Amino acid sequence: MAKITPVLMSGGAGTRLWPLSRRDKPKQFHALGGERTLVQDTVLRFTAEPFGPPMVICNAAHASLMREQLAAVDVKTEALILEPEGRNTGAAAVVAAAVAADHGSELVLLLSADARVKDPAALSAAVAAGSAAAEGGALVIFGIKPTAPETGYGYIRAEAGDEAVRKVAAFVEKPDLATAQGYVADPAYSWNAGIFLFRPDTFLAEAERVAPELTAAARAAVAQAPRSGGEVRLGEIFRRAPSVPVDVAVFEKTDKAVVVHADIGWSDVGAYDALWAEADKTASGDVLQGPAIAADTSGCLVMSDGPVVVVAGVEDLAVIVENGVVLVTRRNAPGAVRAAVEAVRRAGRDDLL
Repeated sequence: MAKITPVLMSGGAGTRLWPLSRRDKPKQFHALGGERTLVQDTVLRFTAEPFGPPMVICNAAHASLMREQLAAVDVKTEALILEPEGRNTGAAAVVAAAVAADHGSELVLLLSADARVKDPAALSAAVAAGSAAAEGGALVIFGIKPTAPETGYGYIRAEAGDEAVRKVAAFVEKPDLATAQGYVADPAYSWNAGIFLFRPDTFLAEAERVAPELTAAARAAVAQAPRSGGEVRLGEIFRRAPSVPVDVAVFEKTDKAVVVHADIGWSDVGAYDALWAEADKTASGDVLQGPAIAADTSGCLVMSDGPVVVVAGVEDLAVIVENGVVLVTRRNAPGAVRAAVEAVRRAGRDDLL
């Protein structure tokens, strides 16, 4: 099997987890109830063959934090690529492919740094299943076996067949509940978790063909980037790249896309309801992290970084106390958290974000 370079994209803001996740320390740098942070867990999945040293793409403002977190788990990167600002995964993918090509990488495994995988062995098996196709020039995307009718995820529909690797028939964006329920029951559909495998040269050639403006700006940024001590610092030209996801920019337009279905226990832990679902609970179904006391409650998530929180006579709430900010909301209402972020911004308190 070809040597695979994992490339971790660490650009998300995680606003559905505000005020825990903020611009200075987004969710990938938090443990979220685990022993290690999400970025540490992600990078440690790829320490054995056939994976080589990882590359990481992150905002330049997070460079020190990223170096500290990787050093804490004794991981050395092939390259730390620093963005002046996030331009979505399309530009990040082109940069990853260009830098990986410069380093002689045979295959790139591109994925986010802020998701949980309960079965890393199954992920490695899925990557192995897709490697031959990627070596042969296919652009591989991994489809996650749905466990619920999620309306907040995109879906991938595979062409008919029972092969491990199948052509992508269509990408479907965030369906309504009734449609999502149908997708869960249909084995042709899988969640789009944003995990990709490809040869750098193949991806760059397709990106140049179907997304020339994006590719030109991202490749120019790489070509002009100063490199020192393993860092690749992208310059201002990177800001010219259109902000578009890689699946929209490239995978939806290419005829080389194939999907490998993967049952890996994936979760984007992108909302407080997801944190509650994964955590150990009290007899009443509450999750209490930090100094918290609950009485006559059920289904609540309480997280505090210092002050004692007492909740009583309520159910299904999320109470988050983090760095001087208190958020009280329904536990299963990620839209309410986004609305809270917008209200804070309208109030002129960007310092809290």
